[in-house]
Amino acid sequence: MPKEHPYIVRLKKQAKTLKKQSNITSAKALDDIGRQKGHSSWKALLRNFENNQNLKTPTAKISTTFVESDDIELDEEDQEFLAEERKDELPLDIKLNVLDNQKTLASYSIDYSIFEPTKTGLKKSILDATQQVRTHFELAKFHHYAKQKQGIEFKKISKAFFLSPSTVRETKMSLYRPVTKKGDPRMWFTALGTFAEAGDQIAIIIFNQVPYLLNLSKVNLNNELKSLSNKISSFIYEYTKQTNTIADELLFKLKELARKPIKAIGYGDTTVGMSIECALGISPNSSKQPDYKGIELKSGRGNKNKTRTTLFAQVADWSSSHCKSSSEILDKYGYQREEDFKLYCTLSTLQKNSRGLKFEIKEDVLYEYHLIEKNGKELKEPVAVWNGSMLRLRLREKHSETFWIEVESTIINGEEYFNLKSVIHTKSPLLNQLMPLIEKGIITMDHLIKRNAKNNSVSEKGPLFKIDKRNLELLFPKPVKHLF
Repeated sequence: MPKEHPYIVRLKKQAKTLKKQSNITSAKALDDIGRQKGHSSWKALLRNFENNQNLKTPTAKISTTFVESDDIELDEEDQEFLAEERKDELPLDIKLNVLDNQKTLASYSIDYSIFEPTKTGLKKSILDATQQVRTHFELAKFHHYAKQKQGIEFKKISKAFFLSPSTVRETKMSLYRPVTKKGDPRMWFTALGTFAEAGDQIAIIIFNQVPYLLNLSKVNLNNELKSLSNKISSFIYEYTKQTNTIADELLFKLKELARKPIKAIGYGDTTVGMSIECALGISPNSSKQPDYKGIELKSGRGNKNKTRTTLFAQVADWSSSHCKSSSEILDKYGYQREEDFKLYCTLSTLQKNSRGLKFEIKEDVLYEYHLIEKNGKELKEPVAVWNGSMLRLRLREKHSETFWIEVESTIINGEEYFNLKSVIHTKSPLLNQLMPLIEKGIITMDHLIKRNAKNNSVSEKGPLFKIDKRNLELLFPKPVKHLF
């Protein structure tokens, strides 16, 4: 479980003291502390505190790489537009609204990418296809910029839609790479200026191989979803209906099986799973592939599904890293602690830690650097490298779409049978959100390297990639429980 923020821990101690002094309940003491801090209740204080913590997460910087290309001519007015581009954070109310909308999309298993139109881009009718967008298109099998040849003759034109509460308006999307320089990927949506302003956070959702644009700065999805006749709610309903087909099929079969007891097959811890798989017509095998058309089945006499803050463990790509092992990283950046030599620390993209280590993302690669001061300048010493595709694969392997099935054991005529009681459906994480969340500092990594003083052996419990509990909603759809 994640540690509570020191501020909240301190307030809880104050509430505990107040409870003893005033002989009141814990709940009333907490509410009194909340009111002392200017809030209507303890829950209101926690909600406000969480919002403030979320607001510290930086918004992605704008991208205007396209202006560096030889095929783009900038006049005096263009230069003025460039000077006026957003440099500060978004307004707080907009930032919170965008964050809430992102959580709503995640709750419906809708993966997406976000781009921000710039003043210059809207004037020139051009946008950079950022790494987040490119990765999203590849994962959705919509478009692969790396395979696209340079030049206007290889431009791809796709139908697209502007999605708003009242309309679904068709437009055109162009995807291309210019001949100049490295052919930096670009994109454009016809009439984008009628749908968005500079600084808006626009989500691209790929549905049936067509991009749909949703202005996260201008709508509140929770409000829009309250109306069944709303165009946005209709879109999300159709999206989830299509993506839930296999899960609905499996749920229907389990409901049928729940009508009568299932006879146990075999003995031991694997009995429940073997019995249910046999009843579903799944042949026993030792494959690591998901059990039912991409969905894992986890069965037991009690539900063991727990939310964890550790997402996965993944060592660096040593072949591409400056340091070639955990042992080498330990030797360079570790410290003596009692009998053992250790490197226990957390890395983030936001700031260097006490060991001078810090993350940085370039394109789709996560780099670990050691920052050192030399002659008044900060130098970056390379340490290790993680490829984004490797991290996404690890996340998908660790958190597949799963049915957690709970049964009740009963004995009939001396033999064990299982009655299906419930199933919790947990969906796969939104893979395209992994690198953006690392880049924002929401996902961090822990080094846990130690050299044993007795035998000089080095052990690495990580690197552990972690996410704060309150931000799980940005990565994982909400679990759904079904009772039989």
